[in-house]
Amino acid sequence: MNILITGRPGTGKTTLLNKVKNTLESDGYNIGGVFCPEIRKNGKRVGFRIIDIMNKKKGILSHINCTGPRVGKYKVNLKDLNEIGVSAIENAIKKADYIFIDEIAPMELYSEEFIRAVENAFDNKKPVLTVIHRKSNHPFILKIKNRYGMLLFEISPENRDSIYNQVLDILK
Repeated sequence: MNILITGRPGTGKTTLLNKVKNTLESDGYNIGGVFCPEIRKNGKRVGFRIIDIMNKKKGILSHINCTGPRVGKYKVNLKDLNEIGVSAIENAIKKADYIFIDEIAPMELYSEEFIRAVENAFDNKKPVLTVIHRKSNHPFILKIKNRYGMLLFEISPENRDSIYNQVLDILK
C-alpha cells in the first residue's frame, strides 16, 4: 500500500512524515528516502534542504541564491537533487523497510533521474509514503495519483492528528 499526502503549504506534511518515520524507527523498522525541510533566514523561507534519511547526507534542493531552473522565487539545485535525492531513493529501495519521499513537486520534476527513481520506488513492493504537490496537474503527478494501490490524504491543521493515526495503522 502506498500513501500520498497533500495539502496547503504549512499544514504539516513534512512534520507528519517525520513523526511517522520516528514512530516506525522506534518500532525497529528501517526508513529510507528523502526529506526536504525549509531553510529559513531571519524568519523567512529562503530555500529547501534535501536530506538522505538513511545516511543523513545533506544538500540544497533549492534556494533563492543558487543556480538552476526557477520555481517561483527559488532556483533548483539539480546537482544535489540528483546526487543526494536519487541515491537516497535508490538506497531505500535496496535497504529500507519503508520508502519516504518529501516531496514530488515542480522542483523535483526538473530531474528525469529523480522521476525514474520515484517510479522505481513505486514499482517496488515496499510501502512508499510521499508528499505530492497539491495543485499540480503535471502528467507524472497525475500518473502517480492514478496508480493502483494509492491512498490520498489531504492534510489540514484540523485533521493532521487523525491522518497520522490512519497512516500508521495502514503502514503497520
